[in-house]
Amino acid sequence: MKSLLMLFPGAVFCLMLTATPSAQGFLKVSGKNIVNGSGQEVFLKGVGLGGWLLQEGYMLHTSAFANAQWQIRAKIVDLIGETNTEAFYETWRKNYVRKIDIDSIKAWGFNSIRLPFHYNLFATNTNPPQFLTKGFDIVDSLLSWCEENQIYLILDMHAAPGGQSDEPISDYNSAFPSLWQSAQNRDLTVMIWRKIAERYKDKEWIGGYDLINEPKWELGPNNQALRDLYIRLTDTIRAVDTNHIVYIEGNWFATSFGGLTPPWDANLVYSFHKYWNTNNTGSIQYLLDMRNSSNRPLWLGETGENSNQWLTEMAELMKNNNIGWATWPHKKIKSTVGPLSVTLSPLYQTLLNYWGGSGARPSASYAQSALSAQANALKLELCTYNKDYVHSILKQPFSSTTTPFAENLIPGTIYAPDYDMGKYGVAYSDVAYQNTNNGTTYNSGYEYRNDGVDIEKCNDFSSNGYDVGWIENNEWLTYTVKIQQSGIYNISLNVASQNGGGSIFLLMDGQGLGNFLNVPATGGWQSWQNVTLENVALTAGVRKFMIRFYTGGFNLSNIDFTLISTDVKDQKAVPAEFSLEQNHPNPFNPSTVIKYSVPVDGLVNIAVFNALGEQVATVVNEDLAAGEHTVSFDAGNLAGGIYLCRMKAGNFISTKKMVLLK
Repeated sequence: MKSLLMLFPGAVFCLMLTATPSAQGFLKVSGKNIVNGSGQEVFLKGVGLGGWLLQEGYMLHTSAFANAQWQIRAKIVDLIGETNTEAFYETWRKNYVRKIDIDSIKAWGFNSIRLPFHYNLFATNTNPPQFLTKGFDIVDSLLSWCEENQIYLILDMHAAPGGQSDEPISDYNSAFPSLWQSAQNRDLTVMIWRKIAERYKDKEWIGGYDLINEPKWELGPNNQALRDLYIRLTDTIRAVDTNHIVYIEGNWFATSFGGLTPPWDANLVYSFHKYWNTNNTGSIQYLLDMRNSSNRPLWLGETGENSNQWLTEMAELMKNNNIGWATWPHKKIKSTVGPLSVTLSPLYQTLLNYWGGSGARPSASYAQSALSAQANALKLELCTYNKDYVHSILKQPFSSTTTPFAENLIPGTIYAPDYDMGKYGVAYSDVAYQNTNNGTTYNSGYEYRNDGVDIEKCNDFSSNGYDVGWIENNEWLTYTVKIQQSGIYNISLNVASQNGGGSIFLLMDGQGLGNFLNVPATGGWQSWQNVTLENVALTAGVRKFMIRFYTGGFNLSNIDFTLISTDVKDQKAVPAEFSLEQNHPNPFNPSTVIKYSVPVDGLVNIAVFNALGEQVATVVNEDLAAGEHTVSFDAGNLAGGIYLCRMKAGNFISTKKMVLLK
C-alpha cells in the first residue's frame, strides 16, 4: 500500500470490499442536457480504455509494420504459435485494466469511462454465429469496479464485424467484406447489441451504448446506410432496454452528421470526436447548430493525443458549451500523452527491432518471455503516472495559477524539466506548444512531460535523466521554489551548445537577479558546462523563480544554488544615486530587461509610454529597498514601434527610449 501511494500520490486505492452504491437513476436525455434520475444535470468527464480490448499499432509501437490488431496478432503467432498467443492476450487483458486502474481514475477526478471493445469478444463471425461469454465476463468485472467508484461506464463497439471503416482502428482486413458490404456483418452487429442490452438493461451505472465508433465509408451524401443501421440498432435495443442512452457518431471519424438528423429516439445523444484542430467556438459551431435544431445533447466521446495546453483549452471550450468529454486513452506504452505510461521492456524492444527489419529473428522461447514481460509491465503500479497530463485537463482549466511539479529546494539543485504545472503563458512559454494542424511537434523529445516545452533524454550525470532542449529565442520557464536559508548564493546553470550564443536572464518574484548569462559553445548538444551568476542575495520563503531565454540555441540540464554566505547585509552594496539604465536587449521582441538603482528605501514607479505620450504599461509601482534592481518587461501585447521607459522615485525622473521590433 505504501509503495503504491508513493508512486501515485493523487490516487486512492480501495482494498476493502464495499457495498455497491446506488446510482441516482439512469442517465437520460432532457432536451439538450444529460441528467440523472433526479433530473440533475450530469457533466461527463471521462477517459477511454483504448488499447485494452482492441489493440492499435501506434500504442504498441508496431505501426511501421503492423497497424490493425489482426496484423499484430499474426506477427505474434508467427513467433510463438496460436496457443501461446492466446495465453499472451489473456495476460494482456488481465493486466491492462484492473480494479486499481478504476480506483485511480476515480481518485484523479474522472466520473465516467468509455470502453472500446472488439465484437469478437462477444461472438464469432460465422453463419450461424457462436456467442461468447468472454466479453460479458470482462464487462461484468469492469462494471462492478465502476459501481463501487460511482463511475458511469459507456460501452463502445470500436471494432464492428467486418470493420466500420477502412482504417486499422476498426481491425479492418481488406480480404474480407466490411460492415457496409455484408448483410451478415450488419446482422451480427445487431445481434451483439441485443445481447448487451438484454444483459445490462437494469444497470444504472451503465452510462449508455456508443453504437459504432468512427464510421468511415463512402455512404452517399445523406449517409443513408448509416442512418438505417443506427435506427435498426436503436429499435432492437429498445425492444429490451428503454433505460439507456444511445450515442450516435457521425461518419468520417465521427465528424459528419449529414442524414443523421432529425433524431429518431428521445434518449439519443450525438457523439463527435475532436483531434488536432483549434479549440474555438468556430471549430464546433456546426455541432452546436445541430444540437439546437435537434434538441439533443452533444458528447465529445473521444479526444486528446495533444499537448497539455491543447487539453486545457479543449476542457474550457467544452465546459463553456456544456459538452461532456472523454479523453483517449488512459494508458499506452512509453508515452506522455495520457495518465499512465507503460515501461517499454528491453526484451519487447528486441521483438520490435526484428519486426522492423533491424534485428535477428528471436527464438520462440525468447519471444514468449519478451511478450510476457511487456504484458506484465501493464500493471498500474509499474507504470509512470503522468501527473501533468491529469492536472492539465482536470485542474488547469479556468486557472491562471501554477502548481509545483517538484519540491525545488534552495540551496540545492533544480532540474530544468521540473518547471511548474500550468498554462502556456503562465508556467512556461514555448514557440510550438500544441498540435492544431495534424503535424505540429510540440515536444521535440517526446519525453518526461506533455507540455510544449521540448524535453529529451540527457547524459549529464548531474541531471534527472532529462534536459530542456531545442531552446528558442524568448522562451521561458517558471518554478515554485522554497528558499530554506537567506543568504548569498552562486547560481550555476548546466548548459550544452553546439555553437554558443545563447543568453539567459534570471528573476525571482519578478525581480532580476543580476546580469545576463552568456552560453558558450561547449562542443556539442550533450557536452555540458556551467555558467554561473555569482553573489546573488536571496531571502528565505516560497518564491517564483523564472528563467528567460532571450537567445536560444542551447540545452539546459539543471540549475544549482550554492549558499556561500549567510551575511546578506555585508554582501549588498548600496548604490550612491538613483539611475535607470538602457534596457537590454534593445531593440527587443517581445521582452527586455530593465535595470535600475535605488540609493534609499522608497516608492519606485517605472512605466512605459507610446510615441503619443500615452501610458501603455506599468512595469514597477511599489516600495523597494535600497539597492540595484532588475525587472523583465514583456511587450507581447503591444505593436512594434518606439516606446519610452520612465522611472520616477521621489524627485528623480529618468527616461530611456526603447525599440520594439515585430
